[in-house]
Amino acid sequence: MPGRAARFEDIDAIAMALPEVEFGISWGDRPTYLVDGKGFILFRDTRKDAIDPDTGEPMDDVIVFQVTDDAAKTAMVLDDSPFFTIPHFHRTSAVLLRRRDLPKLSRDELAEVITDAWLKRAPKRLARILER
Repeated sequence: MPGRAARFEDIDAIAMALPEVEFGISWGDRPTYLVDGKGFILFRDTRKDAIDPDTGEPMDDVIVFQVTDDAAKTAMVLDDSPFFTIPHFHRTSAVLLRRRDLPKLSRDELAEVITDAWLKRAPKRLARILER
């Protein structure tokens, strides 16, 4: 893992540094980072469809990240990656990550995931800003 381990506060620092990002609410009441009114990172509520395999309890620390496409999603959830999916998300372009597993990523890796999530939702005029 290159660089230091990712921390929870890195999510805010990285996301808010991207063009036209705002922190708001989506899915009714869930804290979400949005660009152009579209969520790209969401802090999921505790739900019975995401169960910790070790404890059998619902996970209370799930973060949802948009991904560019199905191939990226498949690659991200393979092997011993900290990213995963559940049936509720099988038809979406999103992966899940538990807050407790953030340190399994480097800050640079987290920045790449967040930037890709932003690019998935950002309008083309904004995406071009990053391409410069």
